[in-house]
Amino acid sequence: MSAPLLTEQSLAMLRCPETRQTLQLADGTLLAKLNGQIAAGTLVNRHGTKLDRQLDGALIRQDGQVVYQILDRIPILLADEGIQL
Repeated sequence: MSAPLLTEQSLAMLRCPETRQTLQLADGTLLAKLNGQIAAGTLVNRHGTKLDRQLDGALIRQDGQVVYQILDRIPILLADEGIQL
């Protein structure tokens, strides 16, 4: 069994780099949808770069408007790397 992507304690410390809102782990349905869009070549980040790597997980902003990638078990918390929903 692998370790969780983030512990509850570390997740509680993370914030959106743009708005400082809290983040939570995206559910499996949203993660599957995002990875499907990546496989189809249609998902871009806020900078306009097409994403080409499947996500290990994702962190969704409290308002549900932006998702941040988790790649190689590392949250990518840069505003331009966020995915607008």
